[in-house]
Amino acid sequence: MVDLVAGAIADPVRRQILEMLRTGPLPAGVIADSFAITRPAISRHLRVLRESGLVRDETVGRQRVYALEPAALDELKAWLAELTAPAAEWEHRLDALETEVYRTRRERRADRETNPDRKTGSDG
Repeated sequence: MVDLVAGAIADPVRRQILEMLRTGPLPAGVIADSFAITRPAISRHLRVLRESGLVRDETVGRQRVYALEPAALDELKAWLAELTAPAAEWEHRLDALETEVYRTRRERRADRETNPDRKTGSDG
């Protein structure tokens, strides 16, 4: 499902349609009138959004009305959170390791200065 949603929002026209629907449901004709492309092209964009689960449609009289389904973004949001969170966790761990390396080097230098005859390991 993430691939469908990501593919759907990859197109700038579809992103604009989603932004329009943030304020509430709109008839397909109103959506189409907002763009300088053909109605069949808008219809294809709406179909992609519907198939990805980002919008739902219903027939009201002779109009097809589209509404935003923000829950369809949840899986993508979770994937993005996972993608970014581990990097932050590893960055924190690497920072801690760097601090420990510097502390160990400092202690070894201090030990060598106070005990010059004592052998210590390499401080690389």
